[in-house]
Amino acid sequence: MLTKGLLHGTIGAAITAIAWVDAPTPALAQDQTELRVGMTAADIPLTVGQPDNGFEGFRFMGYTLYDSLINWDLSQADAPSKLMPGLATSWTVDPEDATKWTMELREDVTFHDGSPFNADAVIWNYDKILNEDAPQYDPRQVSLVAFRVPSVASYRKVDDMTVEFTTHEPDSFFPFQVSYILMASPAHWEALGGSWEAFADDPSGTGPWKLEELVPRERAVLVPNTEYWDEERVPEVDRLVLLPIPEPTARTAALLSGQVDWIEAPSPDAIPRIEGAGFEVVSNQYPHIWPYHLSRVEGSPWNDINVRKAANLAIDREGILALLGGYAVAAKGHVSESDPWFGAPSFDISFDPERAKELLAEAGHGPDNPVEAKILISASGSGQMMPLPMNEYIQQNLADVGINVDFEVMEWQSLLDRWRAGAKDEASLGGDAINVSYTTQDPFSAFTRLVKSDLHAPNGVNWGYFVDPEVDALLKEAQESATDAERDETLARLHTKLVDDAAFLWVVHDVAPRAIAPKVEGFVQARNWFQDLTPVTIAE
Repeated sequence: MLTKGLLHGTIGAAITAIAWVDAPTPALAQDQTELRVGMTAADIPLTVGQPDNGFEGFRFMGYTLYDSLINWDLSQADAPSKLMPGLATSWTVDPEDATKWTMELREDVTFHDGSPFNADAVIWNYDKILNEDAPQYDPRQVSLVAFRVPSVASYRKVDDMTVEFTTHEPDSFFPFQVSYILMASPAHWEALGGSWEAFADDPSGTGPWKLEELVPRERAVLVPNTEYWDEERVPEVDRLVLLPIPEPTARTAALLSGQVDWIEAPSPDAIPRIEGAGFEVVSNQYPHIWPYHLSRVEGSPWNDINVRKAANLAIDREGILALLGGYAVAAKGHVSESDPWFGAPSFDISFDPERAKELLAEAGHGPDNPVEAKILISASGSGQMMPLPMNEYIQQNLADVGINVDFEVMEWQSLLDRWRAGAKDEASLGGDAINVSYTTQDPFSAFTRLVKSDLHAPNGVNWGYFVDPEVDALLKEAQESATDAERDETLARLHTKLVDDAAFLWVVHDVAPRAIAPKVEGFVQARNWFQDLTPVTIAE
């Protein structure tokens, strides 16, 4: 069960969150409009260009203030999001050398401080995370994003508006990796004395929003970048206010009392009350998995495949769906069954506690010798859904078959720091699994970074030190695929193997419910972790 101390901390978070919402913000002119958003994060995400707080940070403080060379098209609700030109108008691979990529840059783009965007800015931004000798090298940003671009071997300026990247090996996943590296202003950093701390208070990107005010743990106020290079995406509202409210009850209270217009991840048991009060709850399928990422270090209970399969069969996913008010999809693997990468696994992930007990008995476990495991979890966070009640439910499911789990509960960013440190690091507190939700919207994020044998800490986020030569070979084959169809077929074989090996404990896929006030119009919920707030309007 969850501890009294944890429950006390949760109540404290709710009180604090309401206090944050009550904090005054600068008055609006009579004809101006404002969108106020209650985030699940416990603090304002990092503003320097590579945000913390997971993909919620990217959603609200990444792709708002900044652009990448390659952006996501977030304009559609009825199809998976695809990559589109951002600050690069094109990217091509050399037909004679598949490790070389040329990117033609967008002309006449300026940063918020008025300085020009060009090839020198691209080199500077990649140096800030990949070149330890660069004065702008920032270990904090390195820890947040460098693991997303492991393919980059080198990069160079061809001319003022052209950059060439070289990858370690042919890699069809490379454009997806580029989408996570956001462009900050070198000139502005220099003008602030070469201080990332000063830059955090006064950031400068090329994105559709600019930061007007920042009060840590209270609010961030963003205003439109009226000079944005894509005229169709200049924001419609005059002000976007971001409020960190990690506790679901506090977010609901803020919405119902009119203190915010929009909340992320409303509590399922509050949804009938929210809808009854005239608010709209919107959701959409998106590439997400809520798993336990299992440690495979020496001594881990998950090194036995029968234990891993038993844990997957012990979970009553339909019960969890009921707990979530139906706002989820039961997982049959890492990706959904409709995904082209699903494949044809023979291990059917279902609720079968009797078979789970049989498998545990085959592994030498029983009532007198239960499996013991420690799981690292968060109290909230981007993509984490309702982690406390979900984990408590799973804890009982596992106990019913003979797997006893204890939880180490922490703030979301603290959990992410331990995830990046890896299972062997003392920061992971001897944890046997970690509950971090993952995106599956691109091959690298879905698979490579989590299971490629050489991408454990500090090289990447293979947290559990998973090693399987066949998996490595399939990843390499997929990376070197000449066509999307070849890539998808290989990834389907990879996913089949992962499921048949029960490589993770998979629970549900989220559908990203969010509750919005009736006066909020124009929002298109993309099938993506990121969302575009620029077309949103506030009705009179």
